[in-house]
Formats: sequence, structure tokens, C-alpha cells
Amino acid sequence: MVDFLAKSKWMEGSGPHADIVISSRIRLARNLKGIPFPQLLGEQQLMEVAAKIRKAIESPHVAKQLGNLEYISLDALTPLDRQILVEKHLISPQLAEGGGAKAVVLGNEEAISIMVNEEDHLRIQCILPALQLHEAWRIANTVDDALEHELDFAFAERCGYLTSCPTNVGTGLRASVMLHLPGLVLTKQAGKILAALSKVGLTVRGLYGEGSEAVGNLFQVSNQITLGQPEEEIISNLSSVSKQLIEQELAAREALLNEWGLQLEDRVGRAFGTLTNARILSSEEAIGLLSELRLGLDLRLIKDIDPRVINQLMVIIQPASLQKIFGTAMPPQERDVKRAELISTKLREQY
Repeated sequence: MVDFLAKSKWMEGSGPHADIVISSRIRLARNLKGIPFPQLLGEQQLMEVAAKIRKAIESPHVAKQLGNLEYISLDALTPLDRQILVEKHLISPQLAEGGGAKAVVLGNEEAISIMVNEEDHLRIQCILPALQLHEAWRIANTVDDALEHELDFAFAERCGYLTSCPTNVGTGLRASVMLHLPGLVLTKQAGKILAALSKVGLTVRGLYGEGSEAVGNLFQVSNQITLGQPEEEIISNLSSVSKQLIEQELAAREALLNEWGLQLEDRVGRAFGTLTNARILSSEEAIGLLSELRLGLDLRLIKDIDPRVINQLMVIIQPASLQKIFGTAMPPQERDVKRAELISTKLREQY
């Protein structure tokens, strides 16, 4: 059974440009040939789709190609555990609503996750730490090939893979990177730079994707176009733009060091002081302070803190994970107290 408190692969905080790129994600939308999309199916039909997918997941061929994968029915999980999977970016809020035919498949240190009967019959996902889009694509493509050996996917020669949402038709591929951009935010460049990405076929979202707000200077940048472009071209384009954003962020951080001086050091010091001594912290305030602490760590204004601890804290201070850690349901005010306690403990362990 899945360990809900285990660290996912993407939280490792190591790899190319890990000081700015938190994670790289590849998601592939797939549907079974001759079967209507999930929203057009009744519960019994959805159960039949889930059974077909589970049989494929557990087949000898898939096991040989991908190793051990764990098929988990969402109905077998508590609402709290489902929400933890959302907080770890392993499933969507839509899938977390549950239902007997909905499931998630996890493997390879949670680098691989497959959503069953969400908006599409299958959503194959690979998330890795830092800027590793091409490696994430290689893994996701391997999963796709292994499953296509067992399942017949809906595909049209002219359109490509057929998906529930027209914006995914074609490759069915959504590539994204999670970027930490405090330098661009503090120098007031972020709005203009990120708004310009739409001109090159990219879109910007918040921490939890579509419909979510940007918090903690974290932004998710992903492709908008899936039709008419090969997968490698989509990934290379996003990788190239990501490297440009990295350069702009590094320049902004250098400007902050030169222009803010002691003010920046004070800001980082205050963030650390609040995080280690506060008695009450909301999720939003805590993430904002952790962002400033991470900036100070990257600029060597503060030492002896493992970046992986900050990545982990960004997840485990969320409401569901926090309640799982303390083993009890808590109202918001009590969560704010326990959040402050947990952050203080984790950071003080570094010294």
C-alpha cells in the first residue's frame, strides 16, 4: 500500500537548474478506442473501462517493461488520503472526488502516476526534479508504449490521439515546469515576462495547475498546443524557454544582491526567524516565507539548510498532509498552530 507520507521523486531538489526549477512534468492523455469519453459513461461502463486498464497494468508485458506498479482504487482511500495525492501533484482535484471507477496507478518512487477515468480514460504522468523534461518524456513514452501493447487507444490518422478536451487532441501531451521566480517577482518583472509566453504557445498557471493562483513565487509553465507539433518539438520549445527564464531569474537575483544588499539579507533573516519561532502560520504565509528562505539559501545568504527539506515542507504543510502527520482531523486554526510547530521542528533539525 502506498505510503502517503513518503517523499515523491520530484521533491529531491537535485538535478539541472534545481535552484530555480522545482520539477518537470510530462502528461499524456489517452482514451480507449470505441468507448465514449468518461463523462459520457455510466458507472457500470466506467467500471468496465477501469477493469480493462487494470488488466493491462497487471499484465506480464507491462510488469516487465515498467516494474512494479500499484493500482489503487480511489474509493478505497479516505478523502484525506485522496487530498494528499493532490498535494503531492500525483492526481488532480477532479480525480480526488472519487467514485468506484476512478483509480490511480503509482510506480518508480511516485515519478510515474497514471490517473484512470479522470477527464480521459488514462492520463499518464511522469514528474522529475529540476529541469529534466527530456528524461520525463522518455519515461512517460515508455509507459505509453507498454500500455499501448495491451490497449487499443483512440487515434485518428489526421488528428492524432483523440481526447475529451479539444486542446489535448493530437499528441495528447502536456509538458510543464514548476519554476521558483522570486527574483523576477521582487524586481517587478514577472508579470510582463510571463504574460509574453502566450505569444510562443505557452501558458502560466499556479501551484496546482489550471484555475489555481500563484503562491510562494511558484509558477507552472506549460505548452498550449498539442496538435500539429511533434512531441520532441513541444518539449524542446518548453526547455528552451525555461532556460531563458532561468537566465532572467538569475540576472534578477544578481540585481537584488547588488541593489538591496542588507535589506535582502534582513528579509531572508526575518523569514527564517518567523518560520522557526512563529506559533501560528497559515498555508499561504508559510509558503511565502519558505520561498524567501529558499531564495536566501540559493544566494548563500543563509547556510546549513538542505533544499530538499524546503521542497518537502512545501507539501507536508498543506492541510491534508499536515493532518496525516499528526494523525487527527483538525479545524483550520489548529492546523495553523501545528503547521508552525512542524516547520520550526524541521528547520531546527538542520542546525
